[in-house]
Amino acid sequence: MNEPTPPRRIADRFRGFLPVIVDVETGGFECHRHALLEIAAIPILMDEHGVFTPGECTTTHVEPFPGSELDPKSLEITGIDVTHPFRDAKPEREALDYIFHAVRMAARKAECQRAILVGHNAHFDLGFLNAAVARVDHKRNPFHPFSVFDTVTLAGMAYGQTVLSRAVQAAGIEWNGDEAHSAVYDTQKTAELFCKILNRWGAL
Repeated sequence: MNEPTPPRRIADRFRGFLPVIVDVETGGFECHRHALLEIAAIPILMDEHGVFTPGECTTTHVEPFPGSELDPKSLEITGIDVTHPFRDAKPEREALDYIFHAVRMAARKAECQRAILVGHNAHFDLGFLNAAVARVDHKRNPFHPFSVFDTVTLAGMAYGQTVLSRAVQAAGIEWNGDEAHSAVYDTQKTAELFCKILNRWGAL
């Protein structure tokens, strides 16, 4: 029997979806109550041999929406100072426009119909993203509204670890705890983990 030909496009590999790693940093755990403070997004690339690599990161700080709450314990974990003069935060609508434009361009280049959010505890990130979309009535959200790929599940299957830092290290990827809990760093490490698992699966 002939072995199946591997897909040549990432769109064929994921049924028309482009996986995009997303991490958000927030002022708490309730998406309709606590502020969205940071977003980072990295599209996943696939070469002609079916090898996956992280693409370019797009990130922005976000201004707390009017009436939102900030849990001091959450800010202590993330180290975010919303009053810092050089934070250069964007209002939610502008922040979403910025992130979504980059995601749409990546999806178009990959010939994908839509993006699908990949995250570590992905529904947490998707919940905050969808809540912001609803608040500003954004009409051009490139992400699937409820489907996700979750690296918690994938890492549990591949390495027996569900905490991001432990899963990354189990995968043989460098981890710096001092840089954790920033949207950019966590997104980069989640992207490396996701690609490592997919490439390992492909090799098997």
